[in-house]
Amino acid sequence: MKGLFITIEGPDGSGKSTITKLLTKYLQEKGHNILVTREPGGTRISEEIRDMILDNKNTRMSPVTEALLYAASRAQHVSQKILPALEKGKIIICERFVDSSLVYQGIGRNLGINKIKEINDFATQNLEPDITLFFDIPPELAINRRRHRRRKDRLERESIKFHKEVYKGYLKLTEMYPDRIKIIDAKQDLDNTFNQVKTLVDELLLK
Repeated sequence: MKGLFITIEGPDGSGKSTITKLLTKYLQEKGHNILVTREPGGTRISEEIRDMILDNKNTRMSPVTEALLYAASRAQHVSQKILPALEKGKIIICERFVDSSLVYQGIGRNLGINKIKEINDFATQNLEPDITLFFDIPPELAINRRRHRRRKDRLERESIKFHKEVYKGYLKLTEMYPDRIKIIDAKQDLDNTFNQVKTLVDELLLK
């Protein structure tokens, strides 16, 4: 059996982690073998790179360094964890993947989508998700939802202008890859948001 690769994208505060837990439980109850992971991270090496990227002390990190570190973390993640799980026929649910780099570094850091895609195609061995669920929520609302967080990482501390550019980048990706990226209205309550996700995933499982 061929595995299935589901990625979940969207601004911080859009509800990705909560829906990931609900989707995992939903699919496990249907008898599927699920691997849940995240980016940056997912393996020991990748998590160590994550700590470096998000550390608030690293204020002088250049955009290029940041982009390459994300790609390096992703390369290890794909090689060590994602590809082996796909070969075993597992359903992988991953919070963030290449699309995050395309918008945060390609758009937000102004490095260009094409350049970031080239770097990440190499890092991921050209792996693409079977479906990407984009949690669509305006940056202002997302920031308001995460205001209770005690500690914000280096990316979360960026200006609202930066996060608005990232959001516009996500909307651009939905136009570039309409067959893969499906929009979830994350402004709705949890039940309605999750129902949108279940409908799309169930349709994918029937193919």
